[in-house]
Amino acid sequence: MFIAADDTDSSTWMCTTFLATELVRALPDLDLIGLPRLVRLNPAVPWKTRGNGAICIRVGNGVGEPRFFGRMEGRDLFCYARSSEEPDPDEVLARCWPVVERWAQKDDSDPGLVVTAEAPGAELYKHAVRRIIDKEEALKALEKAGARTFEMNSGRGLIGAAAAAAWRPMDRTYEVLAYRERERWGHPREVSPEDIALLDERFPSTFNNYEHAACRPAIAPHTTCPVLYGIRGDSMLDLIQASASVASEPLDRWMVFITNQGTDDHIIADWDRLLPNASYLVEGEVRAVPRTIPGGHVIFPLGTRDGEVDCTAYEPSKGFRDIVRELRPGDRVQVMGELRDAPRTINIEKLNLLSLARAQVKVSNPPCPKCGKRMKSAGRGQGYRCRECGIKGLEAAMEDEARTIAPGWYEPPVCARRPLPTPLKRMGGPPTIVGSDDRSAVL
Repeated sequence: MFIAADDTDSSTWMCTTFLATELVRALPDLDLIGLPRLVRLNPAVPWKTRGNGAICIRVGNGVGEPRFFGRMEGRDLFCYARSSEEPDPDEVLARCWPVVERWAQKDDSDPGLVVTAEAPGAELYKHAVRRIIDKEEALKALEKAGARTFEMNSGRGLIGAAAAAAWRPMDRTYEVLAYRERERWGHPREVSPEDIALLDERFPSTFNNYEHAACRPAIAPHTTCPVLYGIRGDSMLDLIQASASVASEPLDRWMVFITNQGTDDHIIADWDRLLPNASYLVEGEVRAVPRTIPGGHVIFPLGTRDGEVDCTAYEPSKGFRDIVRELRPGDRVQVMGELRDAPRTINIEKLNLLSLARAQVKVSNPPCPKCGKRMKSAGRGQGYRCRECGIKGLEAAMEDEARTIAPGWYEPPVCARRPLPTPLKRMGGPPTIVGSDDRSAVL
């Protein structure tokens, strides 16, 4: 029996993943079948609260070898690979909706709860992670699956809940989420930054842990939500050990989730037109030297098969902007990222430099062929003119520019990454660090 929920938190309070732990707590007589799911959906949805994540658990009567995946209220939590039978859906819904009603931030959200023995079709997840879909599409998929539902306010959370139940894990990662004692919510978090800084070295299968150049942990949220920290990686066992290695305030509970984080599931590679509020893999040619605008954002125009589109490295991406500034007209690149509606630009999540164009820089104004003196500019776009002889029209002396950037994949620093993009660490091995720090990397 799948139990899925979404849109229960606000921008500063609660967390939908905490609701998953409360649902497990409310069903002590049922076994968890498989790991709890944390499913991130389209990051370009304008009305998302934070990471646009929905949750799903499956319960039943477990058979086979139990697998340890968490701890809550002093007891170890186990899950099973399969179930011998499914519980009654109406009874499960009756026990779960009061949990949603208790914890949902009703003034800032539109909660939705789904209980179903049959998962909705996988296409629903694919649509929800890549596009903006309406509630009717989700309701049709839920009706076809014979699902029971509970909603509050507009019930828009049914879309994410249905998509979380529809996810069929192909590429997948894991996240161990540790939660705070209730009386500590809203107070400064106590987590050892030194231990977090060692996670990449101690547990190479983990990722997005620490920004070494800025000496800044990336696993602890900055809101007043109940999460103490979350460590992501490719090995469930490594994550349990990694969590145990981090000194912190007392944990109230912790659980390992299976997730679609770090998978690039949101990226549309096969597209006909670039439409806003979706994320794409776009290949094309750089059309002009990147420019820096007020606020520190760096922009360059990219020629694509759907016309020209701006690509932007925003100020929080720090040293990654220096990589973007090294691009020159004629360079061929692939860009991954979200296409915004206004201003129309691709928010760069990763960049693949395919080939370098020949770039030249001005060495000096040309000499006058008659008197030998250096000519002066005759005005923008009007060439040069010798003030003594009146001769004009000669071009400046140019030479090839030494390029300091090499072909390969580049990504922003850890603290500027979203949950869904695949880090270079998962794309073939550890990245080579560019420059004197690790704010941007090439694979």
